[in-house]
Amino acid sequence: MPCGVQLTRLEHINALSSNVEYLASRDATIMGSRNGHAPLFLWYTLNRKGYKGFQKEVQKCLRNAHYLKDRLIGAGISAMLNELSSTVVFERPKDEEFVRKWQLACERNMAHVVVMPSVTVDKLDNFLDELVEARSIWYKDEDVKPPCLASDIGSKNCCCPHHRVIS
Repeated sequence: MPCGVQLTRLEHINALSSNVEYLASRDATIMGSRNGHAPLFLWYTLNRKGYKGFQKEVQKCLRNAHYLKDRLIGAGISAMLNELSSTVVFERPKDEEFVRKWQLACERNMAHVVVMPSVTVDKLDNFLDELVEARSIWYKDEDVKPPCLASDIGSKNCCCPHHRVIS
């Protein structure tokens, strides 16, 4: 189990820390913070659920991640999902209140959702319905366009006006 301590003077913290946009704060730890309880919880869960139970949970997460990505693309929202991942990357919502409400991790023009076992299709539908409704307000003016994410997630995953025309 990783463990370490570093002591430094307060005046040196800025040199050691870095801004973490998706946390909206600075991280003054060397490698980011890690909770020592996580390995114990993982061991307990693996022993309680067993291999088959854990496998079913992972498959559900992957199915729900594909569902989220497909619904985003279907709504004209740029989105990407690596095949064996449950992390869906998509266009960052324009409204920071929306980002806070849904606790989205954002960086530059992108947001991402990690589809965990507690994330249900109903919760995804609620999120998607709110996002689609909010986007209709954000982009109702013809001059305001969704961002191009082609350089971040690939042109085939980008639904910006430029790449939607090319595809």
